[in-house]
Amino acid sequence: MAEEDLATLGPATGPRTTSGAPAADDRGQAERTPAPDGGRLARWLPGIVMAGLVLAALNLRPAITSLGALLAEVRTGLGMSGTLAGLLTSVPPLCFALFGVAAPRLARRWGPGAVVCTGMAAIAVGVAVRPYAGGTAGFLAASALALAGIAVSNVLMPVVIKSWFPDRVGPMTGLYSMALALGTSLAAAVTVPMTQALGGSWRTGLAVWAALAAVAVLPWLAVVRRPGAASGAAHDPAAQSDGPPLRITASPTAWALAVFFGLQATAAYITMGWMPQIFRDAGVSAGTAGVLLAVTMAMGVPLSFVLPRLASRMRHQGPLAALLGLCGLAGYAGLMVAPGAGAWAWALLMGIANCAFPLALTMIGMRSTSSAGVVKLSAFVQCVGYLISIPGPLLVGALYQHSGGWGQPLALMAGLMVPQIAVGVLAGRDRRIEDDR
Repeated sequence: MAEEDLATLGPATGPRTTSGAPAADDRGQAERTPAPDGGRLARWLPGIVMAGLVLAALNLRPAITSLGALLAEVRTGLGMSGTLAGLLTSVPPLCFALFGVAAPRLARRWGPGAVVCTGMAAIAVGVAVRPYAGGTAGFLAASALALAGIAVSNVLMPVVIKSWFPDRVGPMTGLYSMALALGTSLAAAVTVPMTQALGGSWRTGLAVWAALAAVAVLPWLAVVRRPGAASGAAHDPAAQSDGPPLRITASPTAWALAVFFGLQATAAYITMGWMPQIFRDAGVSAGTAGVLLAVTMAMGVPLSFVLPRLASRMRHQGPLAALLGLCGLAGYAGLMVAPGAGAWAWALLMGIANCAFPLALTMIGMRSTSSAGVVKLSAFVQCVGYLISIPGPLLVGALYQHSGGWGQPLALMAGLMVPQIAVGVLAGRDRRIEDDR
């Protein structure tokens, strides 16, 4: 990824100096000439971007968790084996890794607002089409379209926050993470009862989430209307870093954070894809299993708002990573011993453990001294991390099918939590990737 692709992802409001005043740029005369409604739009634009962030975050997980809630019905309807269903749960991290790497280049060419807007549209189309695409291949292809939209938005959300709200990175990351957790839990909680209310078809129950993505397109259309937003011509001098070029692949800090991100993503996608099935196999009803997954996801709503604020005030975030990992180990142990009897307790513990995601996002923003470094680190950590997470759900599906139970899959999940704690402590050190040059 070229350095010039990473240094021009500032807000669509045009060039700014470090003091916040507009900077002179001979490329930007058109950008400095407002449209007839440009003044009014400029005043409202920060609020519109904030609304866009919240709506985008609400759409970054329902395509996945709604599928988890109806996985048994989808498997039956499409004739999937357990191994193939495991492959289906591995598709999200694969798409996030493959498409996420293109996000910085796309943002430089078209502007972050335009890319996120297109991403929301892709989610809406993919979610609406996949239940009716015909067969497993069509289902996977339409899912990949939706996941591509999620992937580019995943990478660009920290960039948008850093560019538009540089003095409120912690609170805005918390707001974004909270909305993401809310969307995740809502989809898990209401997909099954909503499907029943709409006639009982799993196809309708999955497709209905396209409406939420369609609504999320609207604020980003307003951002794209801002002169210069769609072209990506805005340039933030503060994004330039001093010193020799930063080789992200040579940074131990970046690798530690990438592995931490990958292992927490492994746990999260196994949870979202398989936890309802674990409870259903333990005798819990489908509706209750969906609610239990919703409880797990809902734990992230308040914690995702508080955790980034707390982490940003600490010099070393390692203790937080260790605490979250220990909660995960306790949850897996409970699922092995008494999955049905202690279901609510295990759901709560797994929900706390899943908050490693907002912690990782916060550390991405804290592990670089420049905006360009944050962009580069975000793309590297998420792409490498999601690649690491790909085998996990597939292995769980294969172990579940061949062993006929959840003992071996849960042992694997618990075993992966140990290195997650270790690299989380390393990634949480008070160190920047620029220090590794």
